[in-house]
Amino acid sequence: MALRGFEKISEYEGKNFSLPTRQTENSAGYDFYLPEAVTLEPGKITMVATGVKAYMLPDEFLGIHIRSSMAVKKGLFLVNNVGIIDSDYYNNPDNEGHILVALQNTQEEALTLPVGERFAQGIFYKYLVADGDNRMVKAVRGGGFGSTSK
Repeated sequence: MALRGFEKISEYEGKNFSLPTRQTENSAGYDFYLPEAVTLEPGKITMVATGVKAYMLPDEFLGIHIRSSMAVKKGLFLVNNVGIIDSDYYNNPDNEGHILVALQNTQEEALTLPVGERFAQGIFYKYLVADGDNRMVKAVRGGGFGSTSK
């Protein structure tokens, strides 16, 4: 039984790029590789496609973080600080669970990242819920990116 992992979304199945991987035995994060080159304009927010979706247990989420080398050496940051990928985002009807990463370039010049660049990392987390949480009826996810408030 598969517990957690990554798959390419159908639109990217034919593209040659790696699924997220851990680089060392004790790495917490799975590095995300760019499936295509991307240019980040100065001061602009860019939604960067990963070509990847993640599956996990219902009481888990995938936190998306910027790699420190991207932040410190290249002046990029994750617009929402940490992206939260809920377990029910996987295979949603709007975008198949495609993980998109919102990056901003703080430099004064455009920055192009090549195919295969490791630019973000994902960490799987367990989470807890408050007492009485099960008394409230929850909505069923009906869409993709940013859809839980719709």
